[in-house]
Amino acid sequence: MIAVARNQEQTPSLLPERVPRHIGIIMDGNGRWAKARGLPRAEGHRQGTENLRRIIKACVEFGVEILTIYAFSTENWRRPPLEVRLLLNILETVIDRELQELHDNGVQIRHIGRTEKLAPALLRKIHDACEYTKDNRRLILNVAFNYGGRDEIIHAVREIVKAGVPADDITEDMLNQYMYTSGLPDPDLIIRTSGEIRASNFLIWQAAYAEYYFTPTYWPDFDREQLLEALWEYSRRTRRFGKTDEQVKPGEG
Repeated sequence: MIAVARNQEQTPSLLPERVPRHIGIIMDGNGRWAKARGLPRAEGHRQGTENLRRIIKACVEFGVEILTIYAFSTENWRRPPLEVRLLLNILETVIDRELQELHDNGVQIRHIGRTEKLAPALLRKIHDACEYTKDNRRLILNVAFNYGGRDEIIHAVREIVKAGVPADDITEDMLNQYMYTSGLPDPDLIIRTSGEIRASNFLIWQAAYAEYYFTPTYWPDFDREQLLEALWEYSRRTRRFGKTDEQVKPGEG
């Protein structure tokens, strides 16, 4: 891993030439961060939310075009009811507190995932935030909330069946059109914090050829410099997409 200097004024010269267009982040470790400090899990989630603000700013600064964050999975409903309510409240609070600043920074918010089970008031806030920022172009922020990769594939297949598409006409391109991320390029880099090494049902269709970066750092401590380290690691990798080294052109991927 390349050691990156912490002088923010030098950041433009420290950026690798090849920055991923689309980054996905599994923001893991909030609860363990809090436990390690003798704090309630709620504080870990709050600190994780504060860190998200910093990482979004860093992505804008580094020229990342699309950021997809795993905020709440379809499996997270199995957590204790109190924690579920906390996570739902945090999303609502973030929209209330951060929407204007995100808009001013050119961030376009999109929701990917199911809308079932979400309270009408929260759904309205999500819809209004997406509508308010829809013309922004500096960074697309996909918020995967009530989202699961397998569930997304099932949803896409059902929609294709409803449309009456013959089986022989179904292609990868067609399935892409029915995904929540329709019209967006697949993620180039998936980052997971906290030391866990698994995909956890996140963008499992779209990330078929993504590069993965795992770090033991808990999400609240994953800062701007560590994101920069991840970008450098990505820049050193060769993306083959099934080709041999000899077939890959310099700078390709």
